[in-house]
Formats: sequence, structure tokens, C-alpha cells
Amino acid sequence: MEFGLSEEQTLLQDSVRRFLEDNAPLDRVRAFADEADDSDIWQGLIDLGIGGLLVSEDNGGIGLGHLDAVLVAEALGYSATPAPFLSTAVLLPTALQAAGAHTDMLADLVSGSLRAGAALAESNGDRLNGGVSCAGSNLTGTTRFVLDSKADVYLVTDSDSGLHLVDQGASGLSARKLSHIDATRPLTELTLDNTPARRVSDDPAVLQRVLTVGRTMLAADTLGAAQFMLDAAVAYANDREQFNRPIGSFQAVKHMCAEMAAEIEPCRALVWYAGHALDEAPEEAELMALQSKAHTSEVGKFVAKTATEVHGGMGFTDLVGLHYWFKRIGFNRQMLGNPEFLREQAARVQGLVAA
Repeated sequence: MEFGLSEEQTLLQDSVRRFLEDNAPLDRVRAFADEADDSDIWQGLIDLGIGGLLVSEDNGGIGLGHLDAVLVAEALGYSATPAPFLSTAVLLPTALQAAGAHTDMLADLVSGSLRAGAALAESNGDRLNGGVSCAGSNLTGTTRFVLDSKADVYLVTDSDSGLHLVDQGASGLSARKLSHIDATRPLTELTLDNTPARRVSDDPAVLQRVLTVGRTMLAADTLGAAQFMLDAAVAYANDREQFNRPIGSFQAVKHMCAEMAAEIEPCRALVWYAGHALDEAPEEAELMALQSKAHTSEVGKFVAKTATEVHGGMGFTDLVGLHYWFKRIGFNRQMLGNPEFLREQAARVQGLVAA
């Protein structure tokens, strides 16, 4: 069977890329890292319909498929875009629609008048002094690596796989901004002390669906970021001269770039199929999400290191700015499960783990 993008999907990704080239170049990413607001970028994406990609038409969205969202995530990763796409346009809409709860909020997510955060890191296991417990309709505990610090409402998971909504400014809620992890995303740590919350779901299957979709989008983001770092390395190798020759003419540099390209290209089909499976092959979706995120995380790590090496000492400077993509790939690798954890989960899904 021939598997490829439709004309509409290609146009969607091209439109997002052109918008980001004009509105989120490196200087704009650097400004955001220095505390500039990102609302202009997000509003521009909202105007393109990105906020409603995964929201059904009945709830005011566009109702496109997950492969379309994967293509957008790939473009956002390529530009290291500072925007709350994952939490606002993916994770919260997925949770609300899967649970059939609080769907009145979807219209506000689509319009951009509501910005969501996601506190799901503890869903992969306990961290030191981490985790959230639920008593009645109140939450207590600490959750780290939360997307994002500018949210109006947070999607929070508890230790029993429940999902809840916590409003910014709720009583007992305090936040501590986390810096120097991924400067393109405003991360925070939330501490909840008997904080009131609205229940979304108690069904572990709903949480699993949210994690599956989120992992697929993170894999796509890493794919886009890795492709950018390869493109930047090739451009630098063709421009930088040594001994009166472009360093790209040296065999060692050629091999480094060729190896990066050879590692990235198979990831594209893997990630695209993972997005396709979310809608068209649901029995494969969880496994494909686990495998695609695990594999692209490893490839992304390799590409980030190798592309930086191609740049030599310049690769560590803010002038080139590779560190924004380097750290973004590193954060994607850990968020919602590192490769080792995901491979173990993939083995369990396939019944390959001994009891």
C-alpha cells in the first residue's frame, strides 16, 4: 500500500512553516527565552486554526485527524516554536473529548481565549517527593515539569490515574518556574495543598489515550527539531571554510551529515504512521506511540550531539542558537517517558514481559 500525505496535509504543514518562518525566527525564540511574551505567536497559530485541529466540529473545532496534528507538531519542532500547542491544542482537548466531560471549555480552547497547562509527568512513575493524591474533590501534592506556567487551567493527573482540572489562582495552589530545562517552553512546578479541582475522569483508559496522543506529538516535535539541526549542520558545513575549502568537502564531515540523514529519514514514516494509527488503526496506536517516541528520542539525541560537533566551537554559542533545539530534544526525550521506560511498556503491550 502506498502511504503518503494528501495535498491538503502538505498545504497545512507548508502554511504553518511559512507562518513560523515569518513570525518565529531565531531572534524571536531568543526573545522568548529572555522572558518575552509568546501570545502573538500563539494567536497567529490560532488564526490558522491550530487550536481546533483535534476538536470536533460539534464543539467548534476543525475536526482534522491526528496525522494532521503530527505534521503541525513537526513544523513547530523545526522552528523550536514557543507556543502551548501540546497542552492547549492536544492534551486537554483529548482528555475532555475522551471523557465526555467539560466539553463547554473546548470552544474557548479553539478561540485562544483559554490557555491550558498539563501536569502529567508523574503518570510515568513516582519522583522524590512528587505525586498528587485526591481526597473528594481536592488535590494535594507536588507535580513537576508542568506545561505551561502561563496557563489559565491545568490538567492534572493523580496517583490513581484520575484526571482533574485546576484553575490558575485556585486556593492552595503555588507555582515555581523551572528555568534552564527548555527555554522554548515555560515549565513550572506545582504544589497543591487541598486545592479544589474539577474531575475530568477516573478511567485509566482516558489517561492512557491522553498519554498515547501526547507521546506521538512529542515524537513529531523531536523529528522536526532533529531535521532542523541536520539542515543547520549542512548549511554551516557548506559555508565554513578551512584550508581554503568548505568543511563540508571533508570526508569526515560528509559522513557525519550522511549518518544524521540516514537516522532521521526512517523516523518520518514511523512518526507519521503513529499519527495515522491514532485514527485508523486504534489497536496499534499505543504500541506505535511508544515505539515512535522511544526511537525518535534516541535519534534526536544522536543528531543533536552530532550537529553540534559539526559546528565545532560555534555550536555552543548563543549566536548560532543550536542549544534551543538541543534542549528541546532533551526535554522531549524525558517528557511522558524516557526511551527505556517506553520500551518496557511496549514489551508489556505485546506480552513480552515475564510475569
